[in-house]
Amino acid sequence: MKVVYWSDYSCPFCYIGEARLKKAVEEAGVNIVPEMKAFQLDPTAGLHAEGDTVTRFAKKYGLSMESAAHRIDMISEMGRGEGIDFRYATTLFTNTMDAHRLTKFAFYKGGPVLAEQIAEKLYAAYFTDNLELADHSVLKRIAMECGLDEADIDELLASDRYKDEVLLDEREAQRYQIYAVPYFLVNGVYAISGADSVEHIREILERAKKDEAPSESEKTGMHCGPDGCHF
Repeated sequence: MKVVYWSDYSCPFCYIGEARLKKAVEEAGVNIVPEMKAFQLDPTAGLHAEGDTVTRFAKKYGLSMESAAHRIDMISEMGRGEGIDFRYATTLFTNTMDAHRLTKFAFYKGGPVLAEQIAEKLYAAYFTDNLELADHSVLKRIAMECGLDEADIDELLASDRYKDEVLLDEREAQRYQIYAVPYFLVNGVYAISGADSVEHIREILERAKKDEAPSESEKTGMHCGPDGCHF
């Protein structure tokens, strides 16, 4: 079973949604071949974090600092509910292009298994360790921990290789009319938009397994888009 999904490493609901997908896969007793597609929430983001997350969140959504902190805590609690050491309030928001390029490199080098290993470490680096994902030393360490060659990593990070592939993913999302992430597409037919419940994702996987008639994509799940995160 093929599951193609669009996400960004700075999107909290993407991390939560993928954790729920893994649980649903286990509960449904299916085997999937995952493929991550890039969807940068802010392609203009800088290479270094500017300000703290609570302040950025408050400014983006027109909230008081107290309200922003409360919403961030709610999202972190959702993440912890999925078994993630989720520390959203202290994340360091930066550009994610190079993180996506590294994921592409891993996919072409070692297939979906290696790409998923890289992706999991990148999410943890951002949401748990609160590292800057535009920092090449962070990306290099993660890549080497996953067994990639140091010289290959250095060459990749010093270039713009796989940038076109990242941009192609984003154009493909536009063709599918995907404007928020996470967005999962099962066997090219069954769509799951947002961080849906484990139960509903499992139902979709079981339906795909039985090859029943698809239902329409649901747009009610928690998601993030260029205009922000909604839940």
